[in-house]
Amino acid sequence: MLDTVYRDFGTGYVPRWHGDIIDPAGAYLVPERHTLLVAVDKAGEVVGTGALDSRGPAHPPNPRHVAERYPSGVTAQLRRVYVRPGHRRRGLARRLVDELLAFAAADGGYRAVYLHTDPAVTGAEPFWRSLAKVVHDEREEAGGGEGIVHFDVPMR
Repeated sequence: MLDTVYRDFGTGYVPRWHGDIIDPAGAYLVPERHTLLVAVDKAGEVVGTGALDSRGPAHPPNPRHVAERYPSGVTAQLRRVYVRPGHRRRGLARRLVDELLAFAAADGGYRAVYLHTDPAVTGAEPFWRSLAKVVHDEREEAGGGEGIVHFDVPMR
């Protein structure tokens, strides 16, 4: 996950955005309604991740109406769905998302599934558009906001 924020996002590690990457157990394994999936290849190398937690998007930095639509506790937020470039376009991300959605459905307490993505990451926006509905595209705001696209993912 840390490789992704450096390579794909170009931001490097930013504590207020990426603290869960440094403490994945505290963020995704200890809390009962959270999970972290890790995909490994035959050599045991991590090639993909996907996580889910019960924290809705915060305002700020996200638009107020998005935060109000997806409150913490009843929103499953998909996070850290990353696949290493050499393993993309093989259905791995879709499989990770399917497993995360099954986890959310089994929980029974989630009313919605939300995620946001940076469309500058190669393949991210078309992938999420194939699975989810755009609820807010910050690029359409005056000044372009942060350029983030917010999605509602259908519960399965």
